[in-house]
Amino acid sequence: MRVLVAEDDQRLAKMLRLHLERAGYQVDVAQDGVEALLQCQTYRYDLLVLDWMMPRKSGVEVAATLRKEQFEGGILMLTARDTEIDLVHGLDSGADDYLVKPFQSNELLARLRALSRRQQKAFVSTVSFNGLLLDLSSQTISYERHPIDLTRREFEFLSLLLRRPEQVMSRELIIEVVWGIGADITDNALDALVRLVRKKLDAVGAPNLIRTVRGFGYRLGDPHA
Repeated sequence: MRVLVAEDDQRLAKMLRLHLERAGYQVDVAQDGVEALLQCQTYRYDLLVLDWMMPRKSGVEVAATLRKEQFEGGILMLTARDTEIDLVHGLDSGADDYLVKPFQSNELLARLRALSRRQQKAFVSTVSFNGLLLDLSSQTISYERHPIDLTRREFEFLSLLLRRPEQVMSRELIIEVVWGIGADITDNALDALVRLVRKKLDAVGAPNLIRTVRGFGYRLGDPHA
């Protein structure tokens, strides 16, 4: 499972990352609320661990924004506030559970396991568009039941477009998702990757669904539109 930890205390964030990775989670860290929202637009997270008091946007604001955008993952709020009215406010914002600081790592992991079980019951494991099928459980993509043999970067690129069909993805966003934040990648390298993916789609009989938006990026679109 992929987890985003949003915590501006770098020492605590490092500790949380260590414990979660030891427990088998894939972990990303954001240092404030705005960065957390950007990360959620870029990657698909199963669980979020949000500090209530963060710079730029609080954990409560982040949770409320993501729920309005139909985020369905679990949200655990970390807070030093322990009054009933504060905790109710946090849950009303969209958090599923809260943990009052200071806390033990075992309690944090137990709360996340409980949220994981809830999410697995409601988890939608496939995304489809015009015959393309993204299976999130097996991390595979097929066309009309024909598996497409993709490298990791090709998969990251195509799955990004599949999760947001008809929405234009900028070159900058694609590079961050496929190669990582801060990667020094040229436009030519991205274009070469797109050509390879198009060839693999063509090899299984798929139409040209990857549309170029000149000067900006790419999107998945209906070939007959």
